[in-house]
Amino acid sequence: MKQALQLKISQHLALTPQLQQSIRLLQLSTLELNQEIENILQENPLLEREDEPATVFAPAGEAPQPAAGPVDGGTATADYDEAGRDDWPVEMAAAAPRDERNDDEPGYAEVQAAATSLRDHLCDQLAMLLLPERDRSLVRLLIEALDDDGYLAQSLEELAGLLPDELEVDVDELQIALRHLQNFDPPGVGARNAAECLALQLDGLPPAPVRELALQIARNHLDLLAARDYARLKKATGCGEEALREAQALIRSLNPRPGAQFSPAETRYVVPDVIVRKVRGQWSVSLNGEALPRLRINRLYAEILKGNRGSGLAGQLQEARWLIKNVQQRFETIQRVSQAIVDRQRQFFDHGEVAMRPLTLREIADQLGLHESTISRVTTQKYMATPRGVYELKYFFGSHVATEAGGAASSTAIRALIRQLVGAEDGRKPLSDAQLAEILGQQGIMVARRTVAKYREALNIPPVSLRKTI
Repeated sequence: MKQALQLKISQHLALTPQLQQSIRLLQLSTLELNQEIENILQENPLLEREDEPATVFAPAGEAPQPAAGPVDGGTATADYDEAGRDDWPVEMAAAAPRDERNDDEPGYAEVQAAATSLRDHLCDQLAMLLLPERDRSLVRLLIEALDDDGYLAQSLEELAGLLPDELEVDVDELQIALRHLQNFDPPGVGARNAAECLALQLDGLPPAPVRELALQIARNHLDLLAARDYARLKKATGCGEEALREAQALIRSLNPRPGAQFSPAETRYVVPDVIVRKVRGQWSVSLNGEALPRLRINRLYAEILKGNRGSGLAGQLQEARWLIKNVQQRFETIQRVSQAIVDRQRQFFDHGEVAMRPLTLREIADQLGLHESTISRVTTQKYMATPRGVYELKYFFGSHVATEAGGAASSTAIRALIRQLVGAEDGRKPLSDAQLAEILGQQGIMVARRTVAKYREALNIPPVSLRKTI
């Protein structure tokens, strides 16, 4: 054994900082990307946003088109480079449009925050009642114990046990306070279960035979109505089919969650990354200008670096250029993948979900010459705005089921067919999972009953016993 020097040539993939950043940016959503850019803008003085209109991206296969009007008095596509190159991109188009709303006008967040809550609504009504202070305090206690749906989740005994002994509050006093509360608006508030909630609302309606039958069902036979066991329900109440149908319709018109209307609804908005339009008979994908961050190199610092190449800002200049290039590459990749998806799913955009084709990540990866993991990153939390709605790119991928003709049907198309069949069924004789599988088989789609049940549950469609009507 002896020591020796050897030369060896090999190839391997090195994860450079630029490549690591490119991979990280590719898997971020639009919101996360903007947050990442904001963090980098605070750390790197050589990078800045451009507020004025700039170059916009064109559909795949076409050259970018300049926006109307120059930026900084001329082109904005060249900048200083340490190696003498002048082809580095200085800007990327297009940022979200500026909000021209008057700052004095309340925005959506303020309006939503100022909405009246259930407790405020009930306390306002309590203030209008002429009650002794002790009774008023007990009603206010019950109001604070309500959940978001307006129900009193705790029993009166539990609430009485939570109060100090020196107050000497018994259950009867709380029962009286609860009666006051249950007379408030909205009807049904303060109920302890669904049956009491529906009964409180029915008590406020004018007397009628259908109301009396509905009250009897709500108080004593609500479980039979929920199970759609109409035979036992008619036997228990002694009513006819027509009267039962009217009582059922009346109960369905009630609100089982009276407090939900006062709960602030958390609305989550999605900014689509690409927009799909039909141009001259062809479906085309273009990047959404509102989702594109517009970045550029700070010209003042770039000019300073021309005469001082040894400055410590040279590294930050390179990082800024990497970011601009990686962000641009990210959106170009999203556009390429989206266009490939649209080309494969053209029938979906023309005819809807029933025409969805089976599609896998590998098919798109092989078509574009990319790795399957790259396609997975691109399609996660990226959205496409289409004439049929906004969809996540992953929506267009799915498993397939064999057809009688030897082809394949997408699981999305099968779910759409199940939804159509259930929507058109006779309510008195709803279709079972076996019958749905048989009908799909007649259309050439070979699918098992258990698969139909799985798709039906994914669509939140109840089983046949709960879909039956009178």
